[in-house]
Amino acid sequence: MYASGKYSSRGPALIPRMKTKHRIYYITLFSVVLLGLIATGMFQFWPHSIESAADWTLDKRSVHDAPLVHLPVSSPIPERGDLSCRMHTCFDVYRCGYNPKNRIKVYIYPLQKFVDELGVPISSTGLSREYNDLLSAISDSDFYTDDVTRACLFIPSIDVLNQNSLRIRETAQALAMLPRWDKGMNHLLFNMLPGGPPDYNTALDVPRDRALLAGGGFSTWTYRQGYDVSIPVYSPLSADVELPERQPGPRRFFILSSQTAIHREYRAELERLKEENGEALLLLDKCSNLSQGAASARKRCYKGQVYDYPQILQESSFCVVLRGARLGQAALSDVLQAGCVPVVLADSYILPFSEVLDWKRASVVIPEEKLSEMYTILKSIPHRQVEEMQRQARWFWEAYFSSMKAIGLTTLQIINDRIYPYAARTYELWNNPPVVKWSSVNSPLFLPLIPPRAPGFTAVVLTYDRVESLFRVITEISKVPSLAKLLVVWNNQNKSPPEESLWPKIGVPLKVVRTKENKLSNRFFPYDEIETEAVLAIDDDIIMLTSDELQFGYEYFNYLYTYKMPGDIKNWVDAHMNCEDIAMNFLVANITGKAPIKVTPRKKFKCPECTAIDGLSLDQTHMVERSECINKFASVFGTMPLKVVEHRADPVLYKDDFPEKLKSFPNIGSL
Repeated sequence: MYASGKYSSRGPALIPRMKTKHRIYYITLFSVVLLGLIATGMFQFWPHSIESAADWTLDKRSVHDAPLVHLPVSSPIPERGDLSCRMHTCFDVYRCGYNPKNRIKVYIYPLQKFVDELGVPISSTGLSREYNDLLSAISDSDFYTDDVTRACLFIPSIDVLNQNSLRIRETAQALAMLPRWDKGMNHLLFNMLPGGPPDYNTALDVPRDRALLAGGGFSTWTYRQGYDVSIPVYSPLSADVELPERQPGPRRFFILSSQTAIHREYRAELERLKEENGEALLLLDKCSNLSQGAASARKRCYKGQVYDYPQILQESSFCVVLRGARLGQAALSDVLQAGCVPVVLADSYILPFSEVLDWKRASVVIPEEKLSEMYTILKSIPHRQVEEMQRQARWFWEAYFSSMKAIGLTTLQIINDRIYPYAARTYELWNNPPVVKWSSVNSPLFLPLIPPRAPGFTAVVLTYDRVESLFRVITEISKVPSLAKLLVVWNNQNKSPPEESLWPKIGVPLKVVRTKENKLSNRFFPYDEIETEAVLAIDDDIIMLTSDELQFGYEYFNYLYTYKMPGDIKNWVDAHMNCEDIAMNFLVANITGKAPIKVTPRKKFKCPECTAIDGLSLDQTHMVERSECINKFASVFGTMPLKVVEHRADPVLYKDDFPEKLKSFPNIGSL
């Protein structure tokens, strides 16, 4: 064969060459299709909302470049604020949904400059450095999302940290104009300086509908437990002054007072304490011989002697934190940074992050009327305990107070724990410095000092037909401050509960649940009516306990008992009508690895109306079965999880010769 002219150096030309005009046509068509695909892809992955496209980045935070929004005089104003709001009534948890990381998503509104019809801004300061730092920290965190449709919580870019700089009415109107406001549902506002002269309200005066408030000066009257978050008043010195950590131990002064502008009555009392105790107490004030300015703010004086502030705080074991015009004081942050134990005298003040922080480990709270007894009270605290409190105070500052980032992310974590309680941080994670190996500690003295009060607890009373005794138990339990709800489990299928008009009148919801079968395990069923984390399970014949004793110690694991109890233990309990308390102790000890903790003195069982007929514990075979069930449960668990403990937790000053008014739980051991 011979080479054809149709061959080329690249091989046979099987397809004739395109004409130039056709080639241009197909290239153009291909380019159009390619551009269409690219545009479609960009549309698919580009944020679908104008709101979500406005990411909170550095170039968005200049108030000068922010778009101007005019507020008509007739703009709607939110409601003043609902004091009855709780997470289950004013917060839409379903918006948060389920996600594998158990983390809420937070959206920050794009920055806008709100002005009235005359062009006057709603704030005299615009966006403060502190609020800018707060928003920046949140936008850099794992909580943040720029997709408004995925958000569970919304944070306005309207700075309300300092009420003094706000026009109240116009700020409220600006909030109401936010596109996702919806009466404040799922919105969070940060405020550190609430109120204004002459009343200085302890919560932000701006009407805010149902919005959550992270506030720096809450009192027990304005704080909505389990809804709002009490935050510290940030101290600018945290960023400007570096105080090296000092080892705990004795200091040059025992008590130090460094606040200026203290009420004259308090200063007079402090001066009297100074006269009585001499050099042990240092009473400082502002320096009258220095010119006013930033430099003078970092100085304190006593009789012409000048001290550097806050450095001088490190020279004292205890530092006084008195209320001023506002309950929340930046001095608390300065004191913690210095590793000085704060002595807080501010009646009704909700301490920062008290929902999760155990302040008894880092501070001393004294009623204002006890200021004259302060020195005596502090002297009664053992030296070793003072050192632990100094160490804890410094760590609280480092973890939760040291920056706007720390304050903001702690606030979001607390809200996150409410929404995903099964994945919430433990007491130990919140309160134990990470350098301490707490996992090796088995002593029950390292359990939380107090149960969380924010959500309160639900009392579940198991009863059959002892109505008189039941009513006495209900009346006593209703006096407990932390009681949120009372649930009566009526275990008698042959008799109806008393009429509604006959039940005791109490200040919390009371619900009666009628069971289908008479089982002891009904007391540990996780009823839908139980909305609190903590539950007190109690029989209708436990009438010897006082409200103080109930307040002092409680906690049970209902869900695990009902659904995760190993083997046939629960069925054995129901069949024998015995040992449900031992089964619960087995379960808790096996999960936590900790011994039970005994609280308050031992008492003799009292039940005047109990007889051998209706009292299970009076049956002769009852105690025999209890020994048998211990062996049975140990066999099912494959081990003996119960631990011997010789500790008993009594309240502070329980047996001390102190006035009853000074004791937190005076009515313990009285029955």
